[in-house]
Amino acid sequence: MKIHIDIDCFFVSAARIKEPFLQGKPVAIGGRSDTKIFNKEAKCQSVNLENSGSFVPTFYKAYEEKDDDIDAFRDEDGRVRGILTTASYEARAYGVKTAMSIKEALGLCPQLIIKAPDMSLYQKLSHELHEFLQTKIPLVEQASIDEFYGDLSGWVEDGDIESFIDDLRHEIKDVIKLPVSIGAAPTRYIAKLATTHAKPFGCKVVYPHELESFIEKIPVGEFAGIGKSMKEKLQSVQIHTLGELKRRRGTLESWSPYAKELYARVCGISDDEIQTKHVRKSIGISRTFDPLYDRVELRRRVHVLARHLSFAILKLKVIPTVFHLSIAYEMNQKSHKNISLCEIFTEKKFDSLCLNLFNEADIYKRLHAIRISINCSSFTRESKKELSLIGFHDELKMHKLTEHSQSIREKYGIDMLKWGSEL
Repeated sequence: MKIHIDIDCFFVSAARIKEPFLQGKPVAIGGRSDTKIFNKEAKCQSVNLENSGSFVPTFYKAYEEKDDDIDAFRDEDGRVRGILTTASYEARAYGVKTAMSIKEALGLCPQLIIKAPDMSLYQKLSHELHEFLQTKIPLVEQASIDEFYGDLSGWVEDGDIESFIDDLRHEIKDVIKLPVSIGAAPTRYIAKLATTHAKPFGCKVVYPHELESFIEKIPVGEFAGIGKSMKEKLQSVQIHTLGELKRRRGTLESWSPYAKELYARVCGISDDEIQTKHVRKSIGISRTFDPLYDRVELRRRVHVLARHLSFAILKLKVIPTVFHLSIAYEMNQKSHKNISLCEIFTEKKFDSLCLNLFNEADIYKRLHAIRISINCSSFTRESKKELSLIGFHDELKMHKLTEHSQSIREKYGIDMLKWGSEL
């Protein structure tokens, strides 16, 4: 049997460990894009790559963090800005939801306590839970910062599964202080679905003979892998529940290989092995900001984002070979450009490359931009691409300069050295 472990309202639960008085109160964690990295004053900032082998986001951290409440979300005019990333069950009783604006949430629940995100704490607790689970289960996979899979085959008898996961969730609460919900089933996909029906702080076991009755009335949108477009497609042919999906094998298999695989997952036929290690295959940075038209300022922000991402890439000790930059504009317009390049990675070359990608991607020059994203992937250690030997000697010299700059930033912060174009 496979199990899926999900931390209940992780960010709120973490805040309650730090500040116990939040227990039982409506609490929400605000989401904010750190646009402070565009400030021209130097900040002592570093990058956190803990748990970098799993699907845990990279974030940039100032050594001195302040503002952990509603004031962290006020702009220069005193207006409350931002959206919610997590809400406690007490807050949800008032209609407060994830992705809701903070202003709207406070309208529904005036006594709502808003806390700023604390990524360092989340990383620390996630890492602690991962290490704890490894002492209890032979095979553990971290799927995200707050989700884990485990394989109990040959370790726990099926008849003992229910008591094992019930004891496990209470142990986690006692040792790590985090409430979790655990689902168990023959496959990881059904186990994840079972966890949804175990929340909050509960357990749910779905044995093979119970699978059909369990999925019968569950809406298709609750199954992992069925997104908005697939949900609409299923509903267009009168498939609204997983039970109805299971009875329409021919329909699903006639659509696409993915739909065929999806059918097998829903029926508990297809499964994936537990992967104890995930090698990072990409890394990126993006920021959302107030609508901005000034192209000179936008290009300056590309330089800033490129510098921060370069620091993270060098910290990982990888050489990316595919580079992608995207721009989101007002009026829901988007544009992107990408390029493949198999050469030694240097900060100067990466900075120029990002600026060129921005210039090519910026096709809606009459519109204000609201977001810039840069992503690097296909690291040479995975892709096995050969680096170009053209100009290799000169590139090697520049790489040594990049390494020297990196060591200075490691010691004094990312903003200790900046490009003149940022000032």
